[in-house]
Amino acid sequence: MNVINLTESEFTQHVANFRAPHAAWHYFGNLPAIVDFYAGWCGPCRVLAPILEELARVYKDKIVIYKVDVDQCEALAEAYDIRSIPTTLFIPMKGNPVKMVGAISRKELERQIHEVLLKSHPHHAAI
Repeated sequence: MNVINLTESEFTQHVANFRAPHAAWHYFGNLPAIVDFYAGWCGPCRVLAPILEELARVYKDKIVIYKVDVDQCEALAEAYDIRSIPTTLFIPMKGNPVKMVGAISRKELERQIHEVLLKSHPHHAAI
């Protein structure tokens, strides 16, 4: 599975209804997700894009990765208080999303995937 580009209406179908006033967070997906808020003119966004594409393939049956162009989806970006790009939302199946601002390394992305989305914390054997 590749990274999926979303419009505002697709976001409300697949991720959450950002238009509902004062609504509690409710995720619509069947797999945990990452949403990358980006712009085509953003250098750090272009650096992050191939990493997300690769992670979409590596974790294809475990998570879904979406992209939202802030220039095309201004109301959506405003609803989630996206002030800098790239901004990444990590959306677990239960609970609220975790927002990270700025270019994120592959190592940090994978850490967030395991700790926030897949909830697989490293276990240490008792001695």
